[in-house]
Amino acid sequence: MRRAHLTFAATYWVAKRLPVMISCELSYSERDPYAVTLILDSEGEHPVRWVFSRELLADGLTGSAGEGDVSVWPENAGVGEWFLWLEVGRAPHTALFEMVAEPITTWLLDTYRLVPEGYEGARMEWDRMTHLME
Repeated sequence: MRRAHLTFAATYWVAKRLPVMISCELSYSERDPYAVTLILDSEGEHPVRWVFSRELLADGLTGSAGEGDVSVWPENAGVGEWFLWLEVGRAPHTALFEMVAEPITTWLLDTYRLVPEGYEGARMEWDRMTHLME
């Protein structure tokens, strides 16, 4: 089973003027080809794990994407520097994160080398999924 993994730093905006740097991890496995896993504060005492669609992350790199628990959107900081914003949770209990987009974009391209867009269903372990539902 092939995987893609990325470790990076993100800014957690605790309050409007209180940024905190945290470690994060993104992972992808061809075993679950529709989903990505994001671990926020991966080196902290209480890491938080979010699983959402790879398509949502890809869409969020080029425009606003997501409804409900996960929203993603890009921001051009000028001179070719792009950031990715991620908001998780439901109002009024949300958390906002800012991350440099380039390493996430490169990592996402690696996931498409593992499982090209449109071929996710061919990689699903349907027997395993059916067994989990029973």
